[in-house]
Amino acid sequence: MGGGWELRADCARCAGVCCVAPAFAASADFAIDKPAGRPCPNLRPDSRCGIHSELRERGFPGCTVFDCFGAGQHLTQGTFAGRDWRADPATARRMFDTFAVLRPLHELLWYLTEAVRLTPPGPLRDDLAAALDETGRLTDGTPAVLLAVDVDAHRDRVNRLLSSAGEQARAGRAGPDRRGAVLIGVDLRRVALAGANLRGATLIGADLRGVRLGAADLTGADLRGADLRGTDLGECLFLHQSQLDAARGDHRTALPPDLRRPAHWSLTPTPTPTAPRPPHPRRPPHPR
Repeated sequence: MGGGWELRADCARCAGVCCVAPAFAASADFAIDKPAGRPCPNLRPDSRCGIHSELRERGFPGCTVFDCFGAGQHLTQGTFAGRDWRADPATARRMFDTFAVLRPLHELLWYLTEAVRLTPPGPLRDDLAAALDETGRLTDGTPAVLLAVDVDAHRDRVNRLLSSAGEQARAGRAGPDRRGAVLIGVDLRRVALAGANLRGATLIGADLRGVRLGAADLTGADLRGADLRGTDLGECLFLHQSQLDAARGDHRTALPPDLRRPAHWSLTPTPTPTAPRPPHPRRPPHPR
């Protein structure tokens, strides 16, 4: 099994690609409309955000929860060998198109790495490791190779393995199957969700205060504005930092040891809109 992939964003080594390539619409997540390929007006010439420390206060909470999983610096320093999208329009277009492929591949690398860690030795772990290596090789391709990748087909193959890994990790303590459920603003405080399958569930603004989620599978679950005060997330599967950053919580929220408590959780919670627009076009791994 290979490895060594950078799966955390390092903005200092990126050319601000995520501030240019994706489109976003004025919503609860973004204060303005921005078409794809146009630099955000807050992007400085040094590729850093001019309002980074005030994003939430200035109406850009969507930026604070977006994660490229390390694809930004990989694209800038590796795939394009340090070239900047500002150099010429042709380079810019090719970089942005390639980022649209590289970013979901890096996201799959993160999920596969977690799945391999969770899965005991055996055929499933071998298949996960093979998929991890294959995905890693794809990310190391040239722009031409990357642009030829059928991301949807590759994601579907990987998702089947990830779903199996989640089921195996929850064996003996599996809860209700709520994969893909739309639970926007729902009060879930009295719902038994320990060990639940919540892959791809929409939990925007859901009330999960004090809920014990146990080994719930949270792959791709949308936790924007979800109230996690006092929630036990300590054993949850496939929970990513960006999901916590999008939610609300407090000092009582139990977290897995490798995740950090977001700084804004210490702030007074504000009302969450019923259905805010998504931060960036993205398709997290969903079960089939």
